Amino acid sequence: MSDQESGPTSRQEAGPLRPMPEDWRRALVVVAHPDDLEYGGSAAVAAWTDAGREVVYVLATRGEAGIATLAPDVCAPLREAEQRASARVVGVSQVEFLDHRDGVVEYGTALRRDIAAAIRRHRPELVVTLNHRDTWGGVAWNTPDHVAVGRATLDAAADAGNRWIFPELVEQGLEPWDGVRWVAVASSPEPTHAVDATPGLERAVHSLLEHRTYIEALTDEDPETYCRAFLTGNARAASERFGGVPAVTFELFPR
Repeated sequence: MSDQESGPTSRQEAGPLRPMPEDWRRALVVVAHPDDLEYGGSAAVAAWTDAGREVVYVLATRGEAGIATLAPDVCAPLREAEQRASARVVGVSQVEFLDHRDGVVEYGTALRRDIAAAIRRHRPELVVTLNHRDTWGGVAWNTPDHVAVGRATLDAAADAGNRWIFPELVEQGLEPWDGVRWVAVASSPEPTHAVDATPGLERAVHSLLEHRTYIEALTDEDPETYCRAFLTGNARAASERFGGVPAVTFELFPR
């Protein structure tokens, strides 16, 4: 249920984008819906898995409220299957769902606890989430689910390392993990870093294309033409701040 389909993300005028850190082995991606990451980050994921890094996806919902013509109980398994197929295209085999309700995800301790638990389970050095800001950098309003999950992920990166926050997780065998070194926000309107999109761009197109049920409900345009135009347009726009290299952008928060 991404709101990014209106066009390339607006980016504030700023200096050159810096390369993303590479001295890490495990990443955890936390987003609200199936397709969220595929609208901007999967070319980077393809490059990371090519380099032998481990990437796991965690989704707050199954996207069950994302297609007006499909009832949630019909939509959820379709979108889950599409997300798993999409992840495989870029080398990700592990996809988890937290089963919060699509469209009404609430920022709060329950969401923070679920994300902190995932961080403790997978013990990543890099956590990736989606734009947590109110807009996409202009008048395009973000959705409450994206804002809630993005903000909760930024907070949960710290929660995961504190034994006295959510002590019940320790009782469940999830020891604190204070090894998150960065949280990277994909599709941020205020990016600071980037990854060369070129090696993974073709797979990113096919990864987004796996969300065919959603895309066909979204647009009358040929799905592959739509996916290719969106992703290559964003990568090309980012190249202006990344030495002319097509790129996937992130706003990086060190910890």
